[in-house]
Amino acid sequence: MKYRRLGASGLKVSEISLGSWLTYGGYVERENAVKAIETAYGLGVNFFDTANVYERGAAEKVLGETLRGFPRESYVLATKIFGVMGDGPNDRGLSRKHITEQCHASLKRLGVEYVDIMYCHRYDPETPVEETLRTLDDLVRQGKILYVGVSEWTAAQMTEALAVADRYLLDRIIVNQPVYNLFERYIEKEVIPLGERQGIGQVVFSPLAQGLLTGKYNSADDIPEDSRAAKLDWMRKGITGDKIAKVRELSGIAAELDISPGSLALAWILRQRNVASALVGASRPQQVEENVTASGIELSEDVLARIDEIIA
Repeated sequence: MKYRRLGASGLKVSEISLGSWLTYGGYVERENAVKAIETAYGLGVNFFDTANVYERGAAEKVLGETLRGFPRESYVLATKIFGVMGDGPNDRGLSRKHITEQCHASLKRLGVEYVDIMYCHRYDPETPVEETLRTLDDLVRQGKILYVGVSEWTAAQMTEALAVADRYLLDRIIVNQPVYNLFERYIEKEVIPLGERQGIGQVVFSPLAQGLLTGKYNSADDIPEDSRAAKLDWMRKGITGDKIAKVRELSGIAAELDISPGSLALAWILRQRNVASALVGASRPQQVEENVTASGIELSEDVLARIDEIIA
């Protein structure tokens, strides 16, 4: 496993990280979830991601209980705040009240004294950025959070936050978590250039387009019953005949290189130096074993050009 610095910080994270969205505490059986986490750790993955809203805290509990078997200093743990966690008007967003309460709740569910990264899961237009950043800065000073991150913020929103942090000497954002894969490349235009200038690393989710880029779907009308797409209509709609045809072409390139289609897709993402880690989901240990093989693969300029031609 290869490791990269996260943004301009000194923190080093594995090029492949393990997430828990839609999986742990959800449709994946606990035994498989635990084995997947343990397998990832054993293969050198040191970066684990979750969020308070994933199955209303259940994912945090599964992840925390499993990681408790390993030395706390040996892994990097990230969670998120923003989403709805109750029926009250203050049970969501990025207010001082919600952030403080949910940070403490997450620490309790995870069974740790601190998290390495706390993400603002989305931008909150109803809360001043200064209020959000001051609260996170307080939690950093208290030792409950080590680094501040955001997820799916635009370049303009991150620029605003950086200006506020610098004006009031608050802890700066060092990481952004956006969606990024061969079919979703919007961050290349503004987000990555901003990250390179300002020291914000990218930890990208959905790098395999919810499994589509692994080549497991042969037809938009023939979705495996045990797949996430079979259970989620919005995911099923993203699997089109055109995309499947492109994945077949990409699979041909992968075969020439003697790697899996998934490894090709992950290696393509890791060509971006501003990307610190590709965040994968896994319902079985075998998926983790395959995904980690992408770490360290370098694609030639010729291969990258062929991939761009297929995706264009």
